[in-house]
Amino acid sequence: MADTQIDRADGGRAATRVLITGMSGLIGGILRRRLEQDGGYELRALNRRPVEGVDCFQADVGDLEAIKPAFEGIDVVAHMAAYLGDDSFEGQLPGNVIGAYNVYEAARLAGVKRVVFASSGATARGFEAEPPYDAIAEGRYEDVPDDFPRITHEQTWPAGIYGAAKIWGEALGRHFSDAYGMSVLCVRIGRVNEADRPESVSEVCRYLSHRDVAQMLQRCIDAPDDLKYDIFFALSDNRWGYRDIEHPRRVLGYAPQDSADRFGPP
Repeated sequence: MADTQIDRADGGRAATRVLITGMSGLIGGILRRRLEQDGGYELRALNRRPVEGVDCFQADVGDLEAIKPAFEGIDVVAHMAAYLGDDSFEGQLPGNVIGAYNVYEAARLAGVKRVVFASSGATARGFEAEPPYDAIAEGRYEDVPDDFPRITHEQTWPAGIYGAAKIWGEALGRHFSDAYGMSVLCVRIGRVNEADRPESVSEVCRYLSHRDVAQMLQRCIDAPDDLKYDIFFALSDNRWGYRDIEHPRRVLGYAPQDSADRFGPP
């Protein structure tokens, strides 16, 4: 059961009240199914379109006043909503810049204990412009030394405006955690797709399975209350994954169950 759950008078544990933004999206839906399957959670959606079978507030994260009611009575926000379209500032601004601020601010105003922020591997994908990471992304594994250094959660090199916007969301979370005591855990999510397998050479190093992303997000939701701020790369156990996952193993107990290696070349 989650460390963020509330003690009941009978000595049991009340369900952790979790708001998932973007529940109708791929990752939001994966997380919903994981939490419903395991039990012990009371779920609510904040979504632009209706989500059946769950308490759902319809609003856009770009509108602070409209989203505030969705946060009332919530313990943990899993902010999965994101704009994945046009990689321009105009495209990223409403959902991934203003929207990130609005989610943190609405959570603060409602007294939410924790925000789990869906960041992205795009915060560090710029490393793929340099060796040996370029060779890894291109599948030229014979050009990669055995002891190549993994990129850690303390490093950034954004790919595009989207990657830069996600770094903004991480930095903003640091501010909200420091200024208001809110727990903010940022997950730099790897490549998750509908097929649940790598579909190109570049995805081999970035692959993150459905059950591994669900595990990572659930572990963040359930993490001890005194974990106030951190950043975690989320990948499956890929031989050529160049982003460090020892940090989430150590801090969260993350244990990926899948690997891109079992599929062979895309």
